[in-house]
Amino acid sequence: MIVDPAASSIHDIEKLLVGVILPRPIAFVSTVSLDGVANLAPFSFFTAVCPKPPVICFCNSIRTRDGQKKDTLRNVEATGEFVVNVVSEDFAPQMVACSGDYPPEVSEFDISGLTPIPSDLVRPPRVRESRVQMECRLLQVVTISTEPGGGSLVMGEVLRFHVDESVIASGRVDPDKLRPIGRMGGIDYVRTTDRFSMTRPKI
Repeated sequence: MIVDPAASSIHDIEKLLVGVILPRPIAFVSTVSLDGVANLAPFSFFTAVCPKPPVICFCNSIRTRDGQKKDTLRNVEATGEFVVNVVSEDFAPQMVACSGDYPPEVSEFDISGLTPIPSDLVRPPRVRESRVQMECRLLQVVTISTEPGGGSLVMGEVLRFHVDESVIASGRVDPDKLRPIGRMGGIDYVRTTDRFSMTRPKI
């Protein structure tokens, strides 16, 4: 099968992308508006960029239903700050509750029942239930398209890592203790409990 994006709908291309780029880690991003409303939203187009300085990124799409930016991007552009909270399996349902398109004046912390706690260096709160939180300062927003279905790449420098001691073993984050989840296509998610090891070649 060959798919020509120019001859396909946005929804078909989105389904293809999320069906083949698997699994995807989840950035549970907390921001705050200039009015002081805390926002919390999950993004599964998310990865690390580099360790020096520590930079992470996530992609925020333009809504297809109304062609508007999401609250997360508006808040990041306005304040220059955000927090990425790692999602563990035990609060996955609360994370999904935050994925709805709520009005800007509504805080997803209230919707989900998750607990906001102060950050050290940035204004957006962290999620207490998350075992790993990364306080970030915005470095750059790269806008690919402002059309519905388009989006922006948001890059931020991690100013502070908060790692719960309960997920540390032998000096490393233990995935069996962290129990992170990933995003698949549609409504499906994945656990990270089925793993195998391979050694890189030494040249």
